[in-house]
Amino acid sequence: MSALQDHYPDDVAHCFGCGHLNQHGHHFQSEWDGDETVARFTPQPFHTAFPGYVYGGLIASLIDCHGIGTAAAAAARAQGIDIEQSGLPRYVTASLKVDYLAPTPLGPELVARGRVKEIGERKVIVEVTLTADGVACARGEVIAVRMPESMRRR
Repeated sequence: MSALQDHYPDDVAHCFGCGHLNQHGHHFQSEWDGDETVARFTPQPFHTAFPGYVYGGLIASLIDCHGIGTAAAAAARAQGIDIEQSGLPRYVTASLKVDYLAPTPLGPELVARGRVKEIGERKVIVEVTLTADGVACARGEVIAVRMPESMRRR
């Protein structure tokens, strides 16, 4: 199964966090796991805040990109869109809230789980919990809105 982000149209697949066309990006990848989505990422030593712990910006980025991917996939499901045929509708961040619950250790795989809290015609709210070794390290809420056509490359 391919990642949700692999179904973004090429003209909007350049995100530093999850864009498959950004050669310097993190390439975060999300997939469905029942009614939730999951993304897994193992930070590298250069993702350090200070020795032994992950930089908070990376955590926020993972929550953001996973939340947006979840929103787009949930919207596609709700609208009956076959993303294998039509691609994934593109959403962007209207709001990102991150609560850091515990220091995030550098080394273990990070697991982000997303769940749709609310879905509307243009807006989706997603809750994301990030764990390391089974311990909740951060929780976030992403408010995603359908990307305006004016943001597409012409």
